[in-house]
Amino acid sequence: MTTILKHLPVGQRIGIAFSGGLDTSAALLWMRQKGAVPYAYTANLGQPDEEDYDAIPRRAMEYGAENARLIDCRKQLVAEGIAAIQCGAFHNTTGGLTYFNTTPLGRAVTGTMLVAAMKEDGVNIWGDGSTYKGNDIERFYRYGLLTNAELQIYKPWLDTDFIDELGGRHEMSEFMIACGFDYKMSVEKAYSTDSNMLGATHEAKDLEFLNSSVKIVNPIMGVEFWDENVKIPAEEVTVRFERGHPVALNGKTFSADVEPGSYTRRTRP
Repeated sequence: MTTILKHLPVGQRIGIAFSGGLDTSAALLWMRQKGAVPYAYTANLGQPDEEDYDAIPRRAMEYGAENARLIDCRKQLVAEGIAAIQCGAFHNTTGGLTYFNTTPLGRAVTGTMLVAAMKEDGVNIWGDGSTYKGNDIERFYRYGLLTNAELQIYKPWLDTDFIDELGGRHEMSEFMIACGFDYKMSVEKAYSTDSNMLGATHEAKDLEFLNSSVKIVNPIMGVEFWDENVKIPAEEVTVRFERGHPVALNGKTFSADVEPGSYTRRTRP
């Protein structure tokens, strides 16, 4: 059995990790029009920049999804984050600078939990919006096969037919509009951002150039610590652990593993 499919498997079910952004929206609509049967799966990772999770599956249904599900991944993400801290693997240090592994942890949880949900629905082909240029294409490939050994991979961005028709953001936006969807292409930032309840990372595009720095970033979690005009007062934080898991923060007790992470995210300056 071929693991990686180079062309759209017409008539078959394809699960797509659906963020609701331009790439996955256009890919889902295109796959349906070309004869595939797309199923949409959205991971709730507690992203601070996502205003309405419930609206995402509804949009997927509008674009032609056979079914669309919202998968709550927060509890598993918190568990993986705590395990990473316990193992000293929550961050890497390169050139004296710290890079937090919040995005890699989120990819591991997304890849495994969405594929598990797909398997429940009898969907054994995975698709997503990652391009051939990034490491996400490898991450989802590996994590998906760990969860479902029979999984096949179909990536729109590895399909020459998709690329020839919708090879860029402008083409995808025009495609959505031509199909009757009032999809306004968002202004492209000078860098990309990935976030979840553990933290946010900013990378790529202008940040790849040596003459750019972190100072071009507008953080969505935390503050511009590099700006001397931004005052960050010191604070004392107390955490109570039971069996290795945080159960209270500053005297406030939590009933579920996911709550401390949500609380700390809300109370950051």
